[in-house]
Amino acid sequence: MTTGSLGPDPDSQPPAGVHSLWRLRGYLRPHKVALTIMLTTSLVGVGLTLAIPLVTAAIIDGPVADRDLSGLWALGALAMVLGVLEAVLIWWRRWVQSNAVLSVETAMRHDLYDHLQSLPMGFHSRWQSGQLLSRATVDLSQIRRFFGFGMLFLLVNIVQVVTVTAVLLHMYWPLGVLVAATAVPIVWLSMRFEKSYVVVSRQVQDEQGDLATRAEEGAVAIRVIKSFGRGEHVSRQYEAAALQLRETSLRKVRLSAKFWTFLELIPNLAVTLVLLLGALGVGKGWLTPGELVAFITLMLSLVWPVSSLGVILAMAQEAMTAAARINEIYDTESDVVGGTATIAEPRGRLVLEGVDFAFPDAPDEPVLRGVDLVVEPGETVALVGATGSGKTALTSLVPRLFDVTAGRVTIDGVDVRDLDLTHLRSLVATAFEDPTLFSMSARENLTLGRHDATDAEVEQAIEVAQAHFVHELPWGLDTRIGEQGMALSGGQRQRLALARAVLARPAILVLDDTLSALDVHTEKRVEEALGRVLTHTTGIVVAHRASTVLLADKVALLQDGTITHVGDHRELLATVPAYRELLTSDDSEGAGRSRLEVGV
Repeated sequence: MTTGSLGPDPDSQPPAGVHSLWRLRGYLRPHKVALTIMLTTSLVGVGLTLAIPLVTAAIIDGPVADRDLSGLWALGALAMVLGVLEAVLIWWRRWVQSNAVLSVETAMRHDLYDHLQSLPMGFHSRWQSGQLLSRATVDLSQIRRFFGFGMLFLLVNIVQVVTVTAVLLHMYWPLGVLVAATAVPIVWLSMRFEKSYVVVSRQVQDEQGDLATRAEEGAVAIRVIKSFGRGEHVSRQYEAAALQLRETSLRKVRLSAKFWTFLELIPNLAVTLVLLLGALGVGKGWLTPGELVAFITLMLSLVWPVSSLGVILAMAQEAMTAAARINEIYDTESDVVGGTATIAEPRGRLVLEGVDFAFPDAPDEPVLRGVDLVVEPGETVALVGATGSGKTALTSLVPRLFDVTAGRVTIDGVDVRDLDLTHLRSLVATAFEDPTLFSMSARENLTLGRHDATDAEVEQAIEVAQAHFVHELPWGLDTRIGEQGMALSGGQRQRLALARAVLARPAILVLDDTLSALDVHTEKRVEEALGRVLTHTTGIVVAHRASTVLLADKVALLQDGTITHVGDHRELLATVPAYRELLTSDDSEGAGRSRLEVGV
């Protein structure tokens, strides 16, 4: 299976190995006490598993054979105490185990999410969200199940098999050798199973990620799907991916079924032979009846450890595959690393010096070349350019969503690469043309960039963005906005995102065609309010309309990835043909509602 642009191609990766899980061992260190309790109780349980059949043998060969009721009561009470003790130890182990393992999973989930947040936009543009979602949910759960069950019982079952086999050899070595000989085909089958299972397990997990991506895209893009009447087409694509996952899963099940069938068959054959040879041994006087019962009971106690070997090996392979998939994310280091500098009293002077930029996936195709621009504190610059000229790419360099390929971007004389990332992004706020809203209340969406905002400040931001509609929602600002703000119109989403950016009170405000979805009258009111805000803030406005251009103190014309002209709107309109061609004005001054050719 290939995954296109999902990141590392699983087919090109080495098989998942123990090292993948070993790298995650740090999560277990804080739970050493819990692990010790789990291991100790399990090993004591193995001892009780041995003790109870031996007590049973003593009962049969002693009080039962001698008809000694007093001795029967004493040994029976001992067997009962051992059984109750085993039950108590199992309860204690599971209680400790549940707390420790769930804590490990929570810590891993937290760290993985933090790491995803730290990775640059280039990473997120390459990976489908469904693949990341699959790793953060399904894969982490598989690792948790192995840490909580498989890892412990892999060790305990090996100890139990070795110990019980040694006891059986001591009791009656011919039958002990027979039991030990059954391990040979089991080991051989396990090695063959492991090689095949790791491949199909990885394929299932990758296809689960692909299916999650399709499900998520179908939910997020439901309006587009419905508007084009493509529901049936998308459903067929989803069904095809689901059927592919089903077929791969069935191959995985068939492989496991064959393995587990042999694991069940071998112990059952061994039990049959032990019964036959053991009965012969009792008849010859080589064994007592009690020893034969104990022998068979101990051998039956090996059926679960041996039979569970398939389950545990399958669980281990899935966990190692899951760990390898998660390590693909951890192995990705962010190339946008923050510095330590801060600006005590930011003024907002923004300078781009000889800036070149190319997207990480296309380093030989520069988007920006030799860009020079100075924006003084409190000054607003409108970026104007045709489609593909690099406007949005330029604005993304200011908060370091991407890093420059050459040159530098400075704020108040400090290179943005030297600034602490959290501090930098508190200095710069961006409102995008296609705003992202979260499945939380309107108030939480507004205060996302500034949690300490007062009610008065929230109302001021709403006034600037003309987002009064929030008060008309069923519960006002406390109304929960649906995922991606699907319940709101495009203009409402843009106004809410604009209010969020304004509320952050940044030193530099970036508006990436934030007013494109507004009607004429709303746009005019927003621009009047924005004009007052921008007098106190350094502003960069990606302009697609002449009315938006008039918000700016000066205009920068971006052509083919470089700024060719900087000046007053009317001056450029009169002297630069390329700028004039971009504008279709309603009047000779260019003050009416006009539209530029849209571009990034």
